[in-house]
Amino acid sequence: MIVEPGRSTESWELGPALAPGDPFPFVCAGCGDCCRKRRDLVLSGYDLYRIARRLRLSPRIVATAFCKSYIAPQSCLPALCLTPDPKTGNCRFFEGSACAIHEARPLACALYPLGQSIDPITARTEYHAQLPLCGACVGDRTLQDYLEDNAILDRAGIDARWAVVCTQISKQLLDAGGAAHPHFMTAVRRVERALYWDYDLGDEFYPQFQQNTADLMPLLARILST
Repeated sequence: MIVEPGRSTESWELGPALAPGDPFPFVCAGCGDCCRKRRDLVLSGYDLYRIARRLRLSPRIVATAFCKSYIAPQSCLPALCLTPDPKTGNCRFFEGSACAIHEARPLACALYPLGQSIDPITARTEYHAQLPLCGACVGDRTLQDYLEDNAILDRAGIDARWAVVCTQISKQLLDAGGAAHPHFMTAVRRVERALYWDYDLGDEFYPQFQQNTADLMPLLARILST
């Protein structure tokens, strides 16, 4: 079951995985309904970096202003959610009838009405159609067309690598006993820095992510071994 990123109540079963050449006629009509009355939206480090770069603010400042952080109970990983405006219930970046950060919108927003699954071992990515609540239907369009139009393929490698690395980190934390480990919070704070905070917006995300996680793994092993 997957919940559509713009809503707090509706949900649908995922349909079968789509091949790149399969018909996918959905086109956004710009109604903005998926930005209204929305639930919390989980962000990856790359999502946060893109928003921070668009706003010209540090990732930590953006997270403090627009997000809530927590520890995911199943994975023991630090996680970050973009929260709705407490007064309107709408996305905080929904202005007028448009997205103020459209070029840097989170992956879930760019995907809609697709669901995405990434194998955390092989990094194989699949896309599944959900029933849209809006939009227009244009013939002769394929899944490949939709992914290209929304620049999803441009970031697919980063998103897949994020899933793989987070699975590896989660396994380290869980194998060490998770929250019961005496140095769990020390480890989590270090993971949080590597995944979300330690990024220079003047440099590209992926090389920094690679370096951060390469530095993190042996440090995390030392923290958890004590």
